[in-house]
Amino acid sequence: MVDKLPINHTWTLFLDRDGVINERLPGDYVKTPEQFVFTSGAGEAIAKLSAVFGIVIVVTNQQGIGKGLYTEQDLARVHEKMLDGVKAAGGRIDGIYFAPQLAAEKSPMRKPGIGMALQAQQDFPAIDFSRAVMIGDSDSDMDFAETAEMRAIWITDHHRKDKNRPYVIAQVPTLADTVKILL
Repeated sequence: MVDKLPINHTWTLFLDRDGVINERLPGDYVKTPEQFVFTSGAGEAIAKLSAVFGIVIVVTNQQGIGKGLYTEQDLARVHEKMLDGVKAAGGRIDGIYFAPQLAAEKSPMRKPGIGMALQAQQDFPAIDFSRAVMIGDSDSDMDFAETAEMRAIWITDHHRKDKNRPYVIAQVPTLADTVKILL
């Protein structure tokens, strides 16, 4: 069992979107609100977590925009559905940052780069990465957390030991399971 972190209103929660908050579409992108489906218990989990964390931020790579598969306006409509669902569950998300660049561009805005975290810190000066947790489901999410020197929880169906990741405090199957680890 992981020791509980002293989480309170001075802490920031960073959340990946696809595969964490909403179901992934294998081989595709969530391009419309109709394609956005919350993972089991995600809305309620965000409600519980946002009651404790001072700032809740979503950071999401969205190279489908760079590929011309959907627009920033399409993404805004998807995020409106996400925000409405989180609010209906009693939670909140304070900021959403997305990177529309293609992976091949190697933009520092795309995870594993920490451009989105630095932008969030500029917009929310109270963010201190030493008092932050990243919840994600990919190597790039874990690398993002490591580079920013935050703690991380890895959403995964199986135990991963492919890299030495001392900042990963837990591996769990769903966002809902993170509540037991963090609160």
